[in-house]
Amino acid sequence: MPELSHRRRLLVLAICCMSLLIVSLDNTVLNVALPSMQRELHASVAGLQWTIDAYTLVLASLLMLAGSTADRIGRRKVFQTGLVLFTIGSVLCSLAPSLTLLVVFRMVQAVGGSMLNPVAMSIITNTFTDPRERARAIGAWGGVVGISMAAGPIVGGLLVDSVGWRSIFWINLPVGVAALLLTFLYVPESRAPRARRPDPVGQLLVIALLGSLTYAIIEAPNTSAGHTLAYGAVALAALLALLWYEPRRAEPLIDLRFFRSVPFSGATVIAISAFAALSGFLFLSTLYLQNVRGLDALHAGLWMLPMAVMCAVCAPLSGRLVGSRGPRVSLLTAGIAMTASGVLFGAFEAQTSNVTLSIGYVLFGLGFGFVNAPITNTAVSGMPRAQAGVAAAVASTSRQIGGTLGVAVIGAVLAAGIHSGPYKEVFVPAARTGWWILTACGLAVLLLGALTTGRWARATAERTARGLQEPEVRDAAGVGA
Repeated sequence: MPELSHRRRLLVLAICCMSLLIVSLDNTVLNVALPSMQRELHASVAGLQWTIDAYTLVLASLLMLAGSTADRIGRRKVFQTGLVLFTIGSVLCSLAPSLTLLVVFRMVQAVGGSMLNPVAMSIITNTFTDPRERARAIGAWGGVVGISMAAGPIVGGLLVDSVGWRSIFWINLPVGVAALLLTFLYVPESRAPRARRPDPVGQLLVIALLGSLTYAIIEAPNTSAGHTLAYGAVALAALLALLWYEPRRAEPLIDLRFFRSVPFSGATVIAISAFAALSGFLFLSTLYLQNVRGLDALHAGLWMLPMAVMCAVCAPLSGRLVGSRGPRVSLLTAGIAMTASGVLFGAFEAQTSNVTLSIGYVLFGLGFGFVNAPITNTAVSGMPRAQAGVAAAVASTSRQIGGTLGVAVIGAVLAAGIHSGPYKEVFVPAARTGWWILTACGLAVLLLGALTTGRWARATAERTARGLQEPEVRDAAGVGA
């Protein structure tokens, strides 16, 4: 990628952030619309889970393929294709006549979405080469998630209450078209100096692993134990096959050498934990506010506004902290705040009091606002620039796996509990186990943040980066000779 002026780099960042905005806004708006969808489409809790998880599952399965493909054939080209597919998928979702077709069209959206965030992050990584400048750019990128969380519930509430849930997909159209045009005009093409070959076997194993695991969790309350165990066995077999097959490929879909870096491995697990907590938190909160408290979509969105505002404020601050002091402070802050929020709901039933409900939302927003920048920065920092797309895709995949598992596990726990009595009476006790699971996710962020940010951890990252660069240096020497 050619060296760009400071103004042009900021413009590229803004264009990439537009893609993140429509993807993140789509998820937060959808959560507010779930009860309305449930009523119109006569959906069960499992049906609601699939409207979310069908998207995140396809996204998680294809992110690494999209990242490596972008490194090979051109990042701008793949990014533009993703914008087109995501926009078309949004139109189809708005027209879906049934729950089944809505789930299918969400999968179309996800195919496009898989080409957006990891590729955009790779573009940002190759545009902002100075570590501090890159950390600030990633902080701004994380701030967009906060903006979408702040705007999503309110915009979604207004649209659902005034026009209907189908209108939530319309807002993707103008942003998607504008981002497509601006990308064509201002984002330069770039690709890795040495492209990675496709890995179809690895790709199929990833799809089998994530698909069977998610199906087993979501459908567990509604099917036999043998059926659930069968899908669990498929997931385990796919995982073992992946671990056996990938190291034997010269250019695997998942380069397991990345995980020799303790910070990278820690960032992966932290991403899964944090985004499982986020998706579970939004799922429980939306259903409680609308189905138990009886609020309309707009007022439910306003109740979640403190969480979103804290996230929007803290994400850029976290980016600056990561740039100046490293990821440790941000991760510890995130872990403490998310754990405290989970305890407040799990032990003290914070949702039953307006004061504690607000405090719980503020704490969670603070924690999640601090966690995103260190995840992304740790994933791509120190890695060879030629591997930026794959490293960013692994980090993005971890987020989506977390989001998928969060909705699947929390939804399954809730579905198992609400069968025991009237919905409004049993919801709070049925959700208590879910809140404790979210507390465990916060603790994982805290403990891993402490363990993976020290001197020993950084030394493993440096050794891993050298090991990844050595083959490229040898290849270059061979070409030069």
